[in-house]
Amino acid sequence: MLERPDVVLAAIPLLAFSGLALRTSIAVTGIGTGLLAAPLTPLGFVAAFAFIVRELLSGPVARAADESR
Repeated sequence: MLERPDVVLAAIPLLAFSGLALRTSIAVTGIGTGLLAAPLTPLGFVAAFAFIVRELLSGPVARAADESR
């Protein structure tokens, strides 16, 4: 059975890869140009970083640190 830490660890690389996958799908389908899709690549890494920061500041780690005070 999946627990929260497993889901968090699985979500980080998926978020990081999502920007590259979205950019590739836009470029392949021809809907947008490569120039318009270029900002999407770092967007996945930014989303993964924001997810990590959110987990550290408001997730179980932060709650455990708050309870130990």
